[in-house]
Parts: sequence; structure tokens; C-alpha cells
Amino acid sequence: MSAFAPENDLLLRALSAKPVPRTPVWVMRQAGRYLPEYRKLRAEAGSFMSLATNPELACEVTLQPLRRFKLDAAILFSDILTIPDAMGLGLYFEEGEGPRFRQPLASERDIRQLPLPDPERELSYVTDAVRLIRQRLDNRLPLIGFSGSPWTLATYMLEGGSSRTFAKSKKLLLESASVAHHLLGKLADAVTDYLNAQIAAGAQAVQIFDTWGGALPYAQYREFSLAYMQRIVDGLNRSDAGTHVPVILFSKGCSIHYAAMAETGCDAIGVDWTCSLAQARDLTGDRVALQGNLDPATLLAGPEAIRAAVQQTLASYGDGHGHVFNLGHGITPDVPPEHLGVLIDAVRDFSPGYKTENPA
Repeated sequence: MSAFAPENDLLLRALSAKPVPRTPVWVMRQAGRYLPEYRKLRAEAGSFMSLATNPELACEVTLQPLRRFKLDAAILFSDILTIPDAMGLGLYFEEGEGPRFRQPLASERDIRQLPLPDPERELSYVTDAVRLIRQRLDNRLPLIGFSGSPWTLATYMLEGGSSRTFAKSKKLLLESASVAHHLLGKLADAVTDYLNAQIAAGAQAVQIFDTWGGALPYAQYREFSLAYMQRIVDGLNRSDAGTHVPVILFSKGCSIHYAAMAETGCDAIGVDWTCSLAQARDLTGDRVALQGNLDPATLLAGPEAIRAAVQQTLASYGDGHGHVFNLGHGITPDVPPEHLGVLIDAVRDFSPGYKTENPA
């Protein structure tokens, strides 16, 4: 499916730092548990995996927030751990504990025997969902595809699920760096294939979520995380029918690396709330667009506090283009949906004042 420009192409223009009349806005995890319609559908489906692996249901969840809010993009409803699941690790979700694997990686043999999944076979439910979402969007808004970064995927695969210390993952880096590089290289190839399949199916921008990049020391981040995201960026098909497909890198807790991230050839960097947009803009020298970066906890406050925080975020970026408004991480389940509506309206109200040009 061609990635031709949608009717509302503000996101795609902003990611390429082209002039826009206002700052586009979307939210990480905008399709999720804070919405009562999502909770109802998940209960009917029986589990998260029943939703994520059913293209019709994944499409419905993707579209739910677009019916409520004046968002400027849809993001595919899926999970960052689909690739490890397709490699045979057996993804499931434990209530209150998050994602788990039935067969985590326990040895070098496990790592070297990992298969490289075919996105149109083992992950066809994702590419089918992308095609269906594009059809239902009817070219109104752009669709964002995504994947986890190799390092972030590796942590879940080695630890068996979420971790606070990443003990097994860090031990592998220190004691068996060659094995770690083999695993990360295989994951980089899998992510590249996966994102290229999403682009071919109709994704008009893609984001790489390096959720646990900030858990690594400085040198290890460059060697074991950023180098493999660079490999993915280099391997992506960034043009479809002559239309550029932007790539966003999001490494949580990694502002010290923003200058290096900007050198990868990505189009945009996702900024978390621990770094101001003014600092991020200075670090990257306007070489890339910036996305972010309101603290998700802001949405638990009242409307006036939300509007004030939106103004502060816009002021931190300042005048000019190349900014996509977002949270610094995903929206949390305890946020009242109407509060997201306040945020979106505030971005629409205040952001035109920061555009030095206001094209029609």
C-alpha cells in the first residue's frame, strides 16, 4: 500500500521539520487501558494477546482514541514483544506483573538457535492489521508503526519479563560480549525486516522504542543499544511511492546521547520529561525533529494545570517547526480520558503562536 500523504499530514511534515500551522499531537499508548471502550473490548476478547493477534480487534483498538479526540496520527495497536514471541519464547501477560515469557533465553545455545521470523508469516497478524487500519483511516490521518529496540527486546528475553536490575542482561554484556552482539545483531535484523514489512503494508512513519536504554552505562549504551538502532535505521526502506517515511528514535532516560542519536540518520528523537525541549534542541542543533515531552503524571492534574503545562512545553521548544507534541512516555491507565482532551485542545489553542510561518 502506498504511503501517500494523508489529508492531515501535519505529523509527517513536522517530523521532516517542514512548516506547519500548528504543532501536531499524538500520545504514546493513546489506545489503551485509560479508555473504558478499550477495557470493555479487552474483557470481551479475554486477554491482551487475543486483542493484539486479531487484526480486526487491533484495528478497532487503534481507531478508538481517534473517535474521541482530535489527534493528528494513529499508532498501531500492538506490543513491542511480538518479535520475541515470533521467535518462540511464548509471550503472555500476567495480571499485575506485565509481560512474561514461558521460555526465556537461558544459554548461549538458546541465543544461537533463535530463528529469524518472517513478518508476513509469523507476524502476519500485525501486517494484516496495518493494512486494515490504513483502509479504515481512508487517508484521513497518518499511521505510525513501531518496534522495540534490540537492547530493550533482549532484556525481556533474557530476564523472562520486566526487571529492575537487568542482572542477567548486564552479566551477558560483561562476560560474553560476543554472544550479546550475536543476539543484538539477530534482533536488529528482525526489527529491520519487521518495520520494513509494516512500511510495505502502509505505515507512514515508524518509531523504535528503546525503553530500557537508560539502564546502560554511557559506553555500553553506545555499543549495545545505539549501534544496533543505527543498523536498523540504515536498513529501513524510507521511501514508498516517492513519499518519505520518517523514523523516530525514543530512548528513555538517554538525553546525554541525543547528539549521537541525531547522527544516526533518524528524522526525530522522542524526548522524555527529564530533559527540557530547549536542552534537547540545543544538543541536537535542529538536525532532527523533536517529539515530546510532557510528564504523563500531568494528566492526573486539573484542566488549568494541564493547560499551563502544555504552554510551558511549547515555550520550551520555542519558535519554529520540527516539534511533535507528545508525552515523555506512555499515558497511564489512571488518567481520566477527558484530561487528554484538555491537553489536545491546549496544543491546538497555543501552538500556532510559536510558528513563525502559518501556511494554509
